[in-house]
Amino acid sequence: MKAEWNGVYPAITTKFYQDGKLDFETFTNNLDAQLAAGIEGIILGGSLGEASTLSDDEKFDLLKHTIEWSNNRIPVVLNIAEQRTDRAVEIAEKAEKMGAGGLMLLPPLKYKADDREVVEYFKAVASATSLPIMIYNNPVDYKIMVSLEMFDELSSFDNINAIKESTRDTTNITRLINRFGDRFKILCGVDTLAIEALVMGADGWVAGLVAGFPRETVAIYRMIKSGRIEEAVKLFRWFLPLLELDIHPKLVQYIKLAEQQAGLGTEHVRAPRLTLQGEERERILKIIDDSIASRPELPDYLNY
Repeated sequence: MKAEWNGVYPAITTKFYQDGKLDFETFTNNLDAQLAAGIEGIILGGSLGEASTLSDDEKFDLLKHTIEWSNNRIPVVLNIAEQRTDRAVEIAEKAEKMGAGGLMLLPPLKYKADDREVVEYFKAVASATSLPIMIYNNPVDYKIMVSLEMFDELSSFDNINAIKESTRDTTNITRLINRFGDRFKILCGVDTLAIEALVMGADGWVAGLVAGFPRETVAIYRMIKSGRIEEAVKLFRWFLPLLELDIHPKLVQYIKLAEQQAGLGTEHVRAPRLTLQGEERERILKIIDDSIASRPELPDYLNY
C-alpha cells in the first residue's frame, strides 16, 4: 500500500531487549495498539527509532516484519538518513523491492550540503524509485533548511509529494500552501505544534508521543479534521506536558519511558544512549504518571 500522507503516522520506536537485541514481540504489541487506534501509516527507522544505532540488516528486518504483520492495512514508510547519495539510492531501491509504501528522506547527514547539493541528492533518490517520498525539513536539528525555492525544483518529481514540516515556524505551512496549493501534502513533525499545524492546513501528523498514547493522538487529529476544535484543544491541553517530551535531546529515553508506563513498551535503549536514572528519571516519571492518572475519557473519535 502506497502512502497517501493523510492522518497520523507514528515515528515508531525500535524495541530492544535489555541486551540490545531487537524485541519483535514488544514491537508487534505496540504496532497492534497503533493500528487499533486508527493510525493511517507508520514510519520505521527515524530519529525516534534510533536509526543511527541500527544496521542495514536490522532496518530491513523491521521493514519486512512490519509489512507482513500490518498485512496491507497501512503504508509502511522507511526513513532514509545517509551520508552518501549512492547508499541512499541503494536503500530506496531495496525498500521498494521489499514492498515499502513510501520513504521519508532527510538531507545528507554530517556534511552541511548547500542548496544545490541537497536538491541533487533528493533528485537522485527520487529518480531511483517510484515510491512516494516525504522530504523531512528540520533545520533545527539537521542544520539544513529546504527552502520554497528548493521545493520549486523538486516539484518536477511526481513522487516527491509530501513534506514533514519541522521548521518550528507554523507560518511556513501557509507559505507552502500559498506557493504550491495542494501539490505537496504537509505533515506536522513537531508534537507540541500539532494543533496549530493541523488547523492551518497540515494534512497529517508524524507523531512521537503516539508511541505511548496512540488513541489520544489520533483523537486530536480526527477532532480537528471534523471541526471539533474545542474538544481537540481541551484534550491537547491535557496532552501537552507529555508532548513536550518530544522536543528534548533525550526524546528517545523520555518517550520510551512513557511507552513503558502506558503498558505499550519498555524503556530499553541501545548504547550510547542509557536509560534514565536519578533526579531526571523521577522528574520525567512524574510528568508521565501524573498525566496517566488524569487521562481523560475519549469519545467515539473513530466515527468522527
